[in-house]
Amino acid sequence: MRLKTPDWWYKRGCKGAPLTRYALAPLSWLWQGVTLFRQATAKPYTSPLFVISVGNATLGGSGKTPVEREILRRLRKLDLKAAGLSRGYGGSLTGPVKVDPATHTAAEAGDEALMLAADYDIYIARHRPDGLRLIEGSDTRIVVTDDTHQNVKIHKNLHILVVDGDTSDDAWPFGDGAVFPMGPMREPVRDALKRTDIVVLWLPNEQAPIDQKLLKCFGDLPVYAARLIPMPKTPPGDVFAFAAIAKPWKFKNTLQDLGYGVVDFLPFADHAPVEDATLRALCDKAAQRGARVITTEKDWVKLSPDWRTQIDYLPITARFDDQGGFMRTLTERLPD
Repeated sequence: MRLKTPDWWYKRGCKGAPLTRYALAPLSWLWQGVTLFRQATAKPYTSPLFVISVGNATLGGSGKTPVEREILRRLRKLDLKAAGLSRGYGGSLTGPVKVDPATHTAAEAGDEALMLAADYDIYIARHRPDGLRLIEGSDTRIVVTDDTHQNVKIHKNLHILVVDGDTSDDAWPFGDGAVFPMGPMREPVRDALKRTDIVVLWLPNEQAPIDQKLLKCFGDLPVYAARLIPMPKTPPGDVFAFAAIAKPWKFKNTLQDLGYGVVDFLPFADHAPVEDATLRALCDKAAQRGARVITTEKDWVKLSPDWRTQIDYLPITARFDDQGGFMRTLTERLPD
């Protein structure tokens, strides 16, 4: 069963939350207890590789994949040999294995790993220590691990916490602050920040200013603002759109901000497959209106080659307001 992110998770003071939310308190306490026990008893594997963790404090998407892609791109420009390590969420492969975009599918490798593997060396391992051991046999020296802020099985040399400032409410980016299932937190905020070295704060668009009150949430940690920059392949027009991401409404808002006429929009749970019948109906409706069907890049890589010829995607890249500062902070931690 795939989790569909409740809107009220991201409203401070639990505005809009159902009354049954409070009945979830015992499960929230249990979740926290299990997390504390795992952390207290962990014996993490320490790799000779330099491990950069890109993670978040909340469940669901917060923009980790674009950050990982930008770090890999920047490290390559510095001639530093780096690779990505993913759990391969949504895929059937348990690994450890290097993703081959020519032979692997999203059903095997997961959508995010397959998308990144088109440009970078990406490995999959459900058991992350096994993945690190496999990479150690290559000429890679730096590994960017996805979604490992709470992973206790491997030692990380640098922790990057990705925070979605677009879901901030009252200058607070962690929703109602409650731990799952009462709220969106994987762990209490103070615990997540205690392990953090760098904060990447996503802002909603290219023009949005940084809320100085929002920065106070992170204390003395270095915070780098980042923005998702859409790069349309074709001029905006009428579209039928769908997205299977953690916050699908953000994709719809992006399309509208770019001037697309969103005739219809179908949201799905994060990583959920979209059935052929649904795609066929969307394409038929779009054809009748002289419109196109469009989705996210992450959803597009899950499609069959035939569907990819009929459906567009919106490329998005990450941009830091202080790109040089972010890379200096990152690289000064790297070994000589």
